[in-house]
Amino acid sequence: MPLETRSPAVLRFGTFEVDLCAGELRKQGVRIKLQEQPFHVLTALLLHPGKVVTREDLRAQLWSADTFVDFDNSLNTSINKLRETLGDSAESPHFIETLPRRGYRFIAPVSSSDRKVPTQAWKIVVAVVAVAALVASGLFWHSRQAPRLTEKDTIVLADFTNTTGDPVFDETLKQGLRVQLEQSPFLNILSDERVGEELKLMARQKDEHLTRDLAREVCQREGSKAILVGSISNLGTRYVVGLNAFNCNTGDGLASEQVEADSREHVLKALGESTTRLRKRLGESLASVQEYDVPLEQATTTSLEALKAYSLGVRTKHEKGGPSSIPFFKRATELDPQFAMAYGRLANAYDMAGEVDLKSESIRRAYSLRAKVSERERLYLETQYYHLLTGELEKAKQVYEIWQQVYPRDPSPHDNLQNIYVYQGKHEEGLAEGRETLRLRPYSVSSYEDVFQSALCLNRLDEAQATLRQADQRKMQSELLLWLRYLLAFLKNDVGERERLVAQGAGKSWPCFEADEGIRQARLGRLREARTLWQRAMKTIQNNGPAEFVTFLDDFAGLTEAYFGNPQQARVDVAAGQKLTVNRISEPWAAFALAEAGDVKGSEKLSAELNRRWPLDSVVQRYWLPTIGAAIALDNNNPGRAIELLAAMGAYEMSIEGHLDPIYVRGQAFLMQGNGKAAASEFQKIIDHPGLAGYKPIGALAHLGLGRAYALQGDTAKARAAYQDFLTLWKGADPDIPILKKAKAEYAKLQ
Repeated sequence: MPLETRSPAVLRFGTFEVDLCAGELRKQGVRIKLQEQPFHVLTALLLHPGKVVTREDLRAQLWSADTFVDFDNSLNTSINKLRETLGDSAESPHFIETLPRRGYRFIAPVSSSDRKVPTQAWKIVVAVVAVAALVASGLFWHSRQAPRLTEKDTIVLADFTNTTGDPVFDETLKQGLRVQLEQSPFLNILSDERVGEELKLMARQKDEHLTRDLAREVCQREGSKAILVGSISNLGTRYVVGLNAFNCNTGDGLASEQVEADSREHVLKALGESTTRLRKRLGESLASVQEYDVPLEQATTTSLEALKAYSLGVRTKHEKGGPSSIPFFKRATELDPQFAMAYGRLANAYDMAGEVDLKSESIRRAYSLRAKVSERERLYLETQYYHLLTGELEKAKQVYEIWQQVYPRDPSPHDNLQNIYVYQGKHEEGLAEGRETLRLRPYSVSSYEDVFQSALCLNRLDEAQATLRQADQRKMQSELLLWLRYLLAFLKNDVGERERLVAQGAGKSWPCFEADEGIRQARLGRLREARTLWQRAMKTIQNNGPAEFVTFLDDFAGLTEAYFGNPQQARVDVAAGQKLTVNRISEPWAAFALAEAGDVKGSEKLSAELNRRWPLDSVVQRYWLPTIGAAIALDNNNPGRAIELLAAMGAYEMSIEGHLDPIYVRGQAFLMQGNGKAAASEFQKIIDHPGLAGYKPIGALAHLGLGRAYALQGDTAKARAAYQDFLTLWKGADPDIPILKKAKAEYAKLQ
């Protein structure tokens, strides 16, 4: 029999004690929660008090040489967690001293219990403790066994099997599971949108209940690696939550978790904890799990009912669009006023519905609660705040770039960066982000729109057309694609295609189409027809949509009238819009329209209000205020001041926001100065970018400006050609438009 020795079963230091047999850390007799890996690092240090334990020693004892893990990060994380629990400091340590490039030393006095433990039994305890650490952290694998999944693999989530009879768990638990899994930079969950598209290709409803068998079929068709099946059942007052991952090709089990909750209220907590353990089993490193693992109730809500409403909102948005999801997200915020992401999703839905003020209110609330959510959702809420509320595009851009680094397979930051770049006038960068969005999300219509939009801004009509062909090859159909095809046909002067698309869009409840068709008719000088289309669109919107868009159309009509030489009508239009609403979308157009109409006092008043209400908004400050100020300077017969204001815009002058209006104003300023050469350069820039301005009124007026610029230079031949281009474009224009009458008179003098 082995001899008995007084080997330590309980080690004490300061107010702490470690029970090696029970695997517990206690402070003054009270158990303290400490993750397994930090606990076993502590044990290894306590067994050698006052001595240096090298990093290599720790690796040999606690990490297998064949373990697939970032050892350095894992050990650093364990030491940091340990110091946090003990209240220790690396700079002024009381317990754990760091020896740079060597290892660690436990420097506090350590005492032990008098409990007798056989020597061989003690060795077994230490061995079991070490192995338990490896098993518990998912690191004790066969030397040739690779992780269950890799970063390239995707997972399909099946719907939960709910046998409790309680409908609150339907949709809710799957949404909670998705939130927990999407915290991971390692795991890649197939989106509901993509699953829905695949179901449609399988001749099924995109909202069909995703059973295990159906999920496996989707998984195989998509080339995914695994399916994850969840279940919930009850045993009396207790609930059992199960998670099982399977290889969708072989059907082999990859990992499973089962946990009990002692009440309905604790089901979400149980789901979150089991999901965390599952992430380790699926191959994610311990360091990654520890860094990106906010508890489910904190990341979402403690209310099952609120999460249920939120889940229905997500599903409704996917199936019917953002505006239809508003009641569900709103209900979620009513059930839990601290539910940050519910406010964030509600803001997004309001944005899609054009409800500017309600959107802003929801964004502010979401941003104030962002400390509670997961890393991915925090990035979402911060970019939402900077991008959609304050308008600080540079700050939003910085957060999107962090988002890209942490979650490189997520298309959302690329999508939104494309949007930022087109508003900053950086269209090459925008096109690059659009292409990346399309690569990551080829099943979404908006991805094709990103590439199409940036290609048009760069006047690359062939790439824009090729992008639409890609959508055709995937048999994608939407009103947005119809509109993009119409726009391309307009720019390519394909009259037959335009007429076909207009007929295809007729009768649809899509006011955007009629409003944009009105803008294109105005570009051709057909103002009466344009107004008819705008009035029709306004009527549709007044019955079904927000007043903000009606105000925008009034303001755009006012700007068009001002450009065409009807200042009185321009002021009437702007006044009509101002009676409906004042908002970030329409207000700049109103101020600019009044400046072009010669109403300096009215424009200055609106400009001051713009500056007061949106002091941080990049587009307001970098695009609109200089452009409006320059137009006012021309009203005051000060072209030099106008040119000075516009010089500071930089790339913003090419922004998609106003479609080259500042360049047009600069051209007018040079004409006023008598500098025909400089004016011609500005107007030619507009003509060379039809995707940005060619379908707006100034796309035609730029030809007239070019003719006037050549006339100033004394180049009669070029001047006549430019006037002829304008008059050809306006051959069907309303004959009473003042600028047309003036152009004809000027042209006659050149003969």
